[in-house]
Amino acid sequence: MTTSQLRDLENQPHQLKRLVELSVILNSTLDLDALLQLITATATKLLDCEAASILLYDEKKLRLYFAAATGSDPAQLAEIPVPIENSLAGTIFRTNQHIILNNADQDPRHYSLVSDHVRFKVRSLLGVPMPIKDRTVGVLEAVNKHKGVFDEHDAALLSVTAAHAAIAIHNARLLHTTRQALRRVKEANQLKSNFLTLASHELRTPLGIIMGYSTFLKEAAQGELSEHASEVLTAARQMRSILDEMNNLTVLQADEMTLKPQKAAMQDVLVYACEGINEIASTRRQKIEYAFPEEPFMVNVDIDKTALAFSNVLGNAIRFSPEGSGIIVGVRQDGSQVMSWVQDQGLGIPADQLQKIFEEFYQIEPPNTRHYGGLGIGLTIAKGLLEAQGGTIWAESKGLGCGSTFKVLLPMA
Repeated sequence: MTTSQLRDLENQPHQLKRLVELSVILNSTLDLDALLQLITATATKLLDCEAASILLYDEKKLRLYFAAATGSDPAQLAEIPVPIENSLAGTIFRTNQHIILNNADQDPRHYSLVSDHVRFKVRSLLGVPMPIKDRTVGVLEAVNKHKGVFDEHDAALLSVTAAHAAIAIHNARLLHTTRQALRRVKEANQLKSNFLTLASHELRTPLGIIMGYSTFLKEAAQGELSEHASEVLTAARQMRSILDEMNNLTVLQADEMTLKPQKAAMQDVLVYACEGINEIASTRRQKIEYAFPEEPFMVNVDIDKTALAFSNVLGNAIRFSPEGSGIIVGVRQDGSQVMSWVQDQGLGIPADQLQKIFEEFYQIEPPNTRHYGGLGIGLTIAKGLLEAQGGTIWAESKGLGCGSTFKVLLPMA
């Protein structure tokens, strides 16, 4: 047995221990910069060499770049492009095979620009590909063996390290990309909330003036002028309703809603909600009918906010139902809960959109060919108000043209 083989046998337990430690740490570290430094430091110790470096593939520029190197500034190294052709790292990347070079300065493929840039002379080099699944993401290199030369055993050790490193880097990149996407979504949501709050606030003052003057004109004028004033007042009330919806949505999103629960009969809450929207139903000659049992079903809810939730559901039913149709509001006991429902004879909902209708600003109709008004947030608000009180809401429909039924479950008091 040669001296080199004896040395390998003696070092194997120590090397295996380091590989296990590296695997554990890599699987628990998702900070990319920390990972890169850890990989190069471990490779240097494992192979008893002077330095190690990681080159990753840039899919946009179609070249390799230095992501980390022992004792060097990554930002400075990243400025050096490493071509896929006519470089050692590029050859390893293209062929997916390791290279052992114990006379690096004599090989024409050695990319000397890096050595010159960091004033580091490469005498010997071992490079292995960094594979993940069916592709190669980069190259891991070890340079300047302290004792002896790089051999196949070293190549096997570095290949195992590279395989672990590739997976860890891939996971860290995925996390980084996910965090960036979430941050952009959060910023977009904040901009939307700011706009809704600002619009709701700024439009209330001129709207109040319009409503005040139109009310005065309606009462003071006669004939056709009074009718015109009445139309202006109706339009202003619709606009105020939209502003109220915008404000309610921002309150829900900001989680600033204060609940004041009290014990009440569910029938009374539903009647309260219907009274607030009867005027709109009457303008469309729609009749709201009650399907109530004599026994009161008690719930512990914020009466105003629960009535507001049902007002939004009723407003949705009125908007999408034909003139002269009927809307049924019912209630019954369902185990330890109280079920309420609003049934209309309206447009109906396709099966694949029964969940989507509760999303913010979602409309079944295409925006360019709409026949019905609204911002598409009434059901979102209703869902938020009810779920904040331990309730559940969902929609049922047999499809377009078959009407819809919105059902709500609330815990019985």
